[in-house]
Amino acid sequence: MFRRTLVAAAVAALAAGVSAYAANPFSDVSTSDWAYQAVSQLSDQGIVEGYPDGTFRGQRNITRYELAQIIARLMANEDQFNAEQRATIDKLAGEYADELDNLGVRVSNLENKVGNISWSGDARVRYMDFGGNKGDQWDGRMRIQASAQVNDNTRVVGRLRTDMNFRDDDSTDSTYMDALYVDHQFGRAVDVQAGRVGVVFGDQAGWLFGDAKGMDGVKARVNFDQDSYVNVGFGRFNASSSGVKDHDAFFAQGRTNIGTSTLGVDYIRFTGDENEAGTLNTGWHAGDDNAELLGASLNVPFNNFRVFGEYWKNTTTPSDYDTAWNAGLGYGHVNPKAPGTWQLDVAYNDVDRDVYFGGTGLTTGTLLAFSKDGATNVRFWNAMADVALEKNVVLHGEYAFAAKADNADDPSDSYSVTFNFLF
Repeated sequence: MFRRTLVAAAVAALAAGVSAYAANPFSDVSTSDWAYQAVSQLSDQGIVEGYPDGTFRGQRNITRYELAQIIARLMANEDQFNAEQRATIDKLAGEYADELDNLGVRVSNLENKVGNISWSGDARVRYMDFGGNKGDQWDGRMRIQASAQVNDNTRVVGRLRTDMNFRDDDSTDSTYMDALYVDHQFGRAVDVQAGRVGVVFGDQAGWLFGDAKGMDGVKARVNFDQDSYVNVGFGRFNASSSGVKDHDAFFAQGRTNIGTSTLGVDYIRFTGDENEAGTLNTGWHAGDDNAELLGASLNVPFNNFRVFGEYWKNTTTPSDYDTAWNAGLGYGHVNPKAPGTWQLDVAYNDVDRDVYFGGTGLTTGTLLAFSKDGATNVRFWNAMADVALEKNVVLHGEYAFAAKADNADDPSDSYSVTFNFLF
């Protein structure tokens, strides 16, 4: 028999590169333990689970049935692994076929698959109050993603999204593909996506840019080891409700772990190539059409706390409104698969007009609500809280407050409440 800690370390090595560092959810696994990062990462992915009292019990022997549960969770997420990793998972599945069968998992064809296509998705119901006289909104969203395996190294991914506003008539509803790309793995180190791919800038919920429609172009990821990677890409940002509208850009992103901390750097260069209707942020300008943005971020966890922050600068704008930064403190870690887990984050934000370029992942509408008031700088606090009410049901809340604006009226407090469902 093997110890639970040894098994966790072995599985983490198999899944290397799938997930970044995660906060520790177990009271008996300290930051000084040799398997701390492996156990935390696998818990975050829902691959290993603890006991009802919040412990991991790493010295306890693991049974074949418990190991089969871990293998089943790996199989349910096998589209995230490369060909070599999937081959290893297949061998484990064969060895533990009887136990998997008792769990209701068919080795040859998982129940969530049809042929070689795996399905996943999410849905949400959200209420937003923009504060003051800016109104409020009830809306809903559902996304269904299909991942089709073409061969050992190639897959096609598509995601269908439906948005609706519960207060307006049906004319505001829309259904579209917000992702559709080919993903090819070149060996173990390089992964290339081509088509409509997702891009996010700003580590706190896509703080600078996190628009749903992403970019039409090519994005490549190079993994140097399980702690460091670089993303590079070029394409056209798609039209959104604010910010970049059909504008070409090149970008590069790097992330590396230093101990338990994560350091990030970002580079974005807009080319000036746009369609006839496109401009760079028509609502709240981000400088000229060839803007160059540089960014850096840092996330430092300690025990159940984390300190985070990021800084951005527009190097090409002729104005003085060329920087944006935030800094915050968080506690806890929500795991959608573990009811009762929760987290809380509070941050201070200072954003100049010529840096923010639209489509932020924050759902309060805080930045968007100010964007057409002519403000040259906005400063505000925001708080975000998440709690897993049941398995795969997460309640999310955001509150933006104490906002100040230059050359515009101070914005009112705004908030949002969202129910998220994962499947």
